[in-house]
Amino acid sequence: MGFERASSPRIAPPLRNVAVRTGVYSGVGLSVVFAAWIFIAKQVPALDSFLEERNLTAVILLGGIALVPVLRFLLAPAKLWISSLIAWTIFSVIYAIFSAYFNGLREHFGAFQVFVLGAVLYMLVAAVSWVGNIIWRTRASRAVHDGHSAG
Repeated sequence: MGFERASSPRIAPPLRNVAVRTGVYSGVGLSVVFAAWIFIAKQVPALDSFLEERNLTAVILLGGIALVPVLRFLLAPAKLWISSLIAWTIFSVIYAIFSAYFNGLREHFGAFQVFVLGAVLYMLVAAVSWVGNIIWRTRASRAVHDGHSAG
């Protein structure tokens, strides 16, 4: 009676890294919300009377998904940067593909502009996280040091 250990599902090696996996999932989420936004805007004219509400909902959803890497890795700046850059790269590629079919997208922002805008914002958040971690560790080490020298 051989009791065999149940094998875990195979995950592709790059997706074993939690930062990469979070970035891929976030990028796909951003892309799906963006695609739905474009589809609804172009194919569902009945919702044209709710233009502002539709756009606000889409922006809130995009912002919420874009915050996933930030909230997950706020205390790990390197993972935050990797995850967010992967997510934003996926989103930018989808934006480029859509802008090839919908000329109106290119009139507002080009795909490279979208990529740079997101990448810079994510890098600023990662840098603030990094500096915050340095300050936190410095204060924590001083507190430990001060506690030992008092005795």
